[in-house]
Amino acid sequence: MKVYLGTDHAGFELKEKVKEYLQKQGHEVEDCGALSFDPADDYPDFISKAAQKVAADASSYGIVFGKSGAGECIVANKIKGVRAFLGINSEG
Repeated sequence: MKVYLGTDHAGFELKEKVKEYLQKQGHEVEDCGALSFDPADDYPDFISKAAQKVAADASSYGIVFGKSGAGECIVANKIKGVRAFLGINSEG
């Protein structure tokens, strides 16, 4: 399975952990950024890139990360053919 990942600095650490896990499971992972931790970056560029790649590849999935997730969902849902939703765990 092909998985596209995207985040800004707020989700960078979690994205790296998820990327490593997915690769160990044998999934093909493309990291759409951020590729390094930069407190000055902002999510729209990275989320939009991941969502566009998912839209172009109907057999793929995308996972995006952020501080609250709300803005990330809004950006991803602006891409035709993409439906993003917010997932959280019991820890917040």
